[in-house]
Amino acid sequence: MKLLLVEDEPAMRQTLVRALGNRGFQPRACANGDEALAAWHAGLYDVVVLDLSLPGRDGLEVLREARAAGLREPVLILTARGTVGDRVIGLNTGADDYLAKPFDLDELEARLRALARRHAPAHEAAPRMQHAGTLALDRDNGAVYHGGEVLELPPRELALLQALLASPGKAVSKERLFTLVFPHQAEVQYEAIEVVAYRLRKKLAGTGASVVTLRGLGYLLKVDA
Repeated sequence: MKLLLVEDEPAMRQTLVRALGNRGFQPRACANGDEALAAWHAGLYDVVVLDLSLPGRDGLEVLREARAAGLREPVLILTARGTVGDRVIGLNTGADDYLAKPFDLDELEARLRALARRHAPAHEAAPRMQHAGTLALDRDNGAVYHGGEVLELPPRELALLQALLASPGKAVSKERLFTLVFPHQAEVQYEAIEVVAYRLRKKLAGTGASVVTLRGLGYLLKVDA
């Protein structure tokens, strides 16, 4: 069972990765909201465990953006915030369950398995491959294919293409793309995303897909009919 774990506290994160791994889960751990959104877009998970108190982009913002982008994996909020108000806000934002810290590992496991079972039909129906013309994104591992062959790209161009392939034909803002292509790199100039887009545009020549600049909006991936 593939699990996306978003927890910023290192000791808690390591403990949960080890404990859940020993219980049959395959956890992918993230320490902040930007990293979590990138991993969530690039993979397909049975369930997501999301802490609310994250540095920068908090858990509610991550959840809100994920749901708005069409990511439907079941989400269990795991947090030290134990008030009814926080629980209601989380559930209204799109969470499926809520477990306050401290918690029992047996209860966490039971809730995760229950969520996975409850959402299994929708999960199984979700396509593993996201197609756009002759390009295809494997949501399990993030690989991009052209005509059945892996498209070899540097990490930044690949991250940009993954983000655009997740919503072909739809504009993705520069701000969002920057956080996905340059996570945790505050020293990088904002305009660097334009350089990556330029390089990707050249790499896509002959694939039937192109990166289109929309002034004031961002970029979109256009594919030939």
